[in-house]
Amino acid sequence: MPLYVGTSGWQYRHWKERFYPGGMAQGAWLEHYAERFQTVEVNNAFYRLPEPGTFAAWAERTPADFIVGVKASRYLTHIKRLREPQEPVERFLSHASHLGSKLGPVLLQLPPTLKRDAGLLKETLSCFGRRARVAVEFRHPSWYTDEIHSVLAENDAALCLADRDSRCITPLWRTAGWSYVRWHSGRATPAPCYGRTAMRSWAGRIAGLWSPEEDVFAYFNNDPQACAPRDAGVFARAAQEAGLRPTRVPARREVRVG
Repeated sequence: MPLYVGTSGWQYRHWKERFYPGGMAQGAWLEHYAERFQTVEVNNAFYRLPEPGTFAAWAERTPADFIVGVKASRYLTHIKRLREPQEPVERFLSHASHLGSKLGPVLLQLPPTLKRDAGLLKETLSCFGRRARVAVEFRHPSWYTDEIHSVLAENDAALCLADRDSRCITPLWRTAGWSYVRWHSGRATPAPCYGRTAMRSWAGRIAGLWSPEEDVFAYFNNDPQACAPRDAGVFARAAQEAGLRPTRVPARREVRVG
């Protein structure tokens, strides 16, 4: 059971000549990425839910061990605001299920204006059932209560641990036998990269809450300057030193930041 390390998306034009070779066609980027990482978070599914055939093609084009985390559509989280979740959850899963065994956790990122509502959260998680692992990224502080901790734990749903500006902005809750972590922006140079000290701190936090036998999904969302693929490698090496088992990451020479 490894520590899955990847980035939030792979289709960034500004990664050309930083992570993707200059002469490589964009159509080959996924294969290049998947040779160097074992997981990716599909961040753009939040804006537009990919067609079933797109999910199936991603499964076909990636190695057998590849795992795809998917950010749920904003229709569920930002437009419906978790109300009447059955139809949007079913539609999402009917599309994403075409990843087959490569479907990883689903991320529900809630809007910062959505305040605590345990009933809505409970109903939404029940719609997913055990068909997919679900992580929830709350962005209003009212959610951080014992009641919400219990709702997550009862559904084996993970609190998404989040970092912004090299600072943990969520409680360090263990609500499931697995975890989900996102890094949004660091304070190192060039911005928004993370420094080695921040990465060592995070490796220690994770090692203190989860054992090497438990799954942890760790994604870098700081894509500018190619910070995300570089920082993923720095973090993986720190995690290994902390006794965790990170999945493959690019060699240092394969990413050029700035």
